[in-house]
Amino acid sequence: MIGLPDSVTALLFDLDGVLTSTAVVHSQAWKQAFDSFLAEYPGATDAQRRPFSQDDYLTYVDGRSRDDGIVSFLQSRGITLAQQGAAPSVASIGDAKNKLFLELLDKEGAEAYSDAVRYLKAAQEASLQIAVVTSSKNGEQILEATGLTPFVVARIDGKVIAERGLVGKPAPDSFLAGADALGVPPENAVVFEDAVSGVQAGHAGGFGYVVGVDRTGGDTHASNLRNGGADVVVTALTDLLKPA
Repeated sequence: MIGLPDSVTALLFDLDGVLTSTAVVHSQAWKQAFDSFLAEYPGATDAQRRPFSQDDYLTYVDGRSRDDGIVSFLQSRGITLAQQGAAPSVASIGDAKNKLFLELLDKEGAEAYSDAVRYLKAAQEASLQIAVVTSSKNGEQILEATGLTPFVVARIDGKVIAERGLVGKPAPDSFLAGADALGVPPENAVVFEDAVSGVQAGHAGGFGYVVGVDRTGGDTHASNLRNGGADVVVTALTDLLKPA
């Protein structure tokens, strides 16, 4: 019924953009944080000050840990900052982004996609174990705010990744930790991801199946997900459901 190989016993879901609408909030917060930084960065060229775009978000930030996303984007503009210390630094941009994200989240709220809720219910009915694997350090709060906590057996989020010293996506470490938390080998688990870095992580980890989730509605991102290692790309999780 859930449209996955029979060998599957566990499902590993990214959070933002797969289960919840918060990817949009993240993108807005990143844009405000980066545009503010670029406008004030001493000696920046016009090319370097170019506003942060949705393509920038998908290419350099989406799915990655906060610090990795910052470093990746700044490198694309030829800018290198210290990790810590007086602003501007990687840490100060990250702190500014997180403050903006929490403000936007409080103002706009967060919702679970209806197709995601339906699919999670079907997975539970099929006795499949469910874990959330997200680079966000706000994973616990988002799950609570969207009412998804009861579905989740294990959570590997940005805080856990930092505490354990795991390498972020596109490395498979966080997904492997999610499978381990559920007590299943990677070949019996499925990765669900909307970020190219995430499907790359699933592919690199030797998981039994990798589902790309494209909620952008454009052909380019779907193609990038396939090229990154997705076995199938859907626009809604319910696209996978089959009649019982």
